[in-house]
Amino acid sequence: MTDTHARFRDAALARDIDAVRPLLADDVVLRSPVVHKPYAGIDATLFLLRHVAATFEDFRYVDELTGPQSAALLFEARVGDRELQGVDHLRLGADGRIAELTVLIRPLSGLTALAEAMGARIQAAAGDA
Repeated sequence: MTDTHARFRDAALARDIDAVRPLLADDVVLRSPVVHKPYAGIDATLFLLRHVAATFEDFRYVDELTGPQSAALLFEARVGDRELQGVDHLRLGADGRIAELTVLIRPLSGLTALAEAMGARIQAAAGDA
């Protein structure tokens, strides 16, 4: 596992989203399982990761699959009474920073619970702005 993957994993487990910032490429793309359009850029990615970290309960990584320029970090979490499983697929750019983060989640009931909780959280954040 590269240092970038390990640092991302450790930051996610600690819910320390500020520690993720230096790991991201300036033009990072985050592909969410909830929306069809990718989130582009560091600020959009960090915004979404902060809300995910606040929404997931009992978040833990359970396995890792790694290669020289990518890693798949398998996780389990809960949203309310819904258990879910997911994958954070990190692809590194030539500079060693995360160029693309693709998140996959199952089952549909867990994904639906996440989408509803995230929608409410993001809407509330937009109202505070």
